Amino acid sequence: MKNSKRKLIILGSGFASFSTLKGIDTDLYEVVVVSPRNHFIFTPLLPSTTVGTIEFRSIIEPIRSAKENITYYQAFCTGIDTAGKRIDCTGALDGNIFSLPYDTLVIGVGAVSNTFGIPGVERYGLFLKELSDARAIRQRIIENFERASTPNLPFEERRRLLHFVVVGGGPTGVEFAAELHDFMTEDLVDSYASVLPDVSITLFEAGDALLSSFDAALSEYTVRIFQRQKISVRLHAQVAAVEEKEILLKDGSRVPYGMMVWSTGNTQTSFVRSLPFEKDRGSRLITDEYFRVKGQSDLYSLGDCATIEGKVLPATSQVAQQEGYYLARSLNAVAKGRTAAPFIYHHRGMLAYIGSNRALADLPQVKGRGFSTWIFWRSAYLTKLVSWKNKVLVVFDWMKAFVFGRDASRF
Repeated sequence: MKNSKRKLIILGSGFASFSTLKGIDTDLYEVVVVSPRNHFIFTPLLPSTTVGTIEFRSIIEPIRSAKENITYYQAFCTGIDTAGKRIDCTGALDGNIFSLPYDTLVIGVGAVSNTFGIPGVERYGLFLKELSDARAIRQRIIENFERASTPNLPFEERRRLLHFVVVGGGPTGVEFAAELHDFMTEDLVDSYASVLPDVSITLFEAGDALLSSFDAALSEYTVRIFQRQKISVRLHAQVAAVEEKEILLKDGSRVPYGMMVWSTGNTQTSFVRSLPFEKDRGSRLITDEYFRVKGQSDLYSLGDCATIEGKVLPATSQVAQQEGYYLARSLNAVAKGRTAAPFIYHHRGMLAYIGSNRALADLPQVKGRGFSTWIFWRSAYLTKLVSWKNKVLVVFDWMKAFVFGRDASRF
């Protein structure tokens, strides 16, 4: 008997694509997921994994087990033939080239870190978008402490190795700086007591405020807390170039560093840039309020790689998740011959961890800060984790870090 289900291909495994996958009805669609990453990452807790507050596998969900009756290919999509309704793919592991037919295609491939073309950033900087990034950061932290503990090391070289720089004062940069501070003051203080006085953390922000999307009072509170924690905050600081051991600022000053984490926003992937569809000035695919790509049929795009024409939505996991669940409901309705209402974003607020068991909550009806807000921050993210396995593992990690401390091993 011929399969009457429409073939739906979802590109990507981030918040937007994963939410679409979770919400789609596999009785209505034959679902195929194509992504070079075979798991979903709960990125709001990714900074916590860089120092061992949470372990890497506690915030991931394998694509193959996320939904029954789906097909997954670990591959890159390299091209789209809208006339023939096929996509070209290249295997992420072996480079095998193949093509797949589709009836409906969803593009949710996300975005990549924006280096603004600044020389040296990609070569010498570390990023924080994938688990591999978090693992590299954790290893570099311990490596620098071990190198700084070597006998007869010149004082200036020790100070350079132990100068940790974060570029970008958004939520990811702020939360990483906070987690790094906690790791050093709570867990490395005994193991590396002889070199700890030489440690410094600096956060560079090109604008005039940290967490510029938050309420101004919360942003100012964050700066005060960072100052109390001896995290140096440098506003209006623009990076001109990055060298192996120094950062050159546009004011001409040079800043020696041992590790730099670059967190300055997103830009589009080369794949999205190559697509022959209409885009905005940021190279995001333009869609209507149903996430249909402009001028196309049966082709949808959402998340960080797309924008609704005439609307400006922040590039956050909250937005992407709402878009994904909406699109799943909309596609389910279409398969049943119904019409869905246009997408409406419901802003539920923003949260950020700022260190020393303090957090911020910028909610529509209330603003919160401090220890009680940190409890709320943990509770809120715990409820948002996608599976009971993740919830249990994260709670266990929090308890383990509280009782035994974070692991400072390098492996």
